Amino acid sequence: MRMTLVDLESAATAHDPLPPDADPLLRALWDDATGNWTGAHELVQNIESAEAAWIHAYLHRKEGDLQNAQYWYRRAGRPAASGPLPDEWRAIARALLEAENEAPDRRGS
Repeated sequence: MRMTLVDLESAATAHDPLPPDADPLLRALWDDATGNWTGAHELVQNIESAEAAWIHAYLHRKEGDLQNAQYWYRRAGRPAASGPLPDEWRAIARALLEAENEAPDRRGS
């Protein structure tokens, strides 16, 4: 079964664990939404991708380190966000889920 934005938000709200095979970037968003900023940061800082850099930027913006956030937005190839943090979280989640749902299902279902 493919995860939706509602699934991810519901899991985070209820603190329901994600499946073991969940994408580490979605896991980072889940960690952040459940109050584990450090866990989210540890996950994304070790992944070299534009999507990880976007989450990294969001996390530093959330902590108030705007200079560091600017660096990571540049690494992500994105303009610095300035809107509400929950809106950016949802935009990142939506982008990740859309990319995941467009990929062929390797589990054979």
